[in-house]
Amino acid sequence: MADFTPYQQKVIKRYYDNNDILQLQRLGELVSELYLSTGKKRQSVWTQAIGAMQKLGVPQSRIDHLRQQDKPELVAELVKELDAAK
Repeated sequence: MADFTPYQQKVIKRYYDNNDILQLQRLGELVSELYLSTGKKRQSVWTQAIGAMQKLGVPQSRIDHLRQQDKPELVAELVKELDAAK
């Protein structure tokens, strides 16, 4: 961090302090994309959603279950659950 100015260091610190909120917001956006996408695009969105869920600390067994079900409404329920826990 020595290469960054004090201002840049504060910005970076705030980003990582709020990373869970950012990932939760991103997962919510991906739910909308899951509802609207089909085919290869849907597979790509699922890959991004899985990455976001892993960063949020969702157990792998639950992620696998959600992916197997392939239902955006279940992911939306997860977002609501995680949001209530924050």
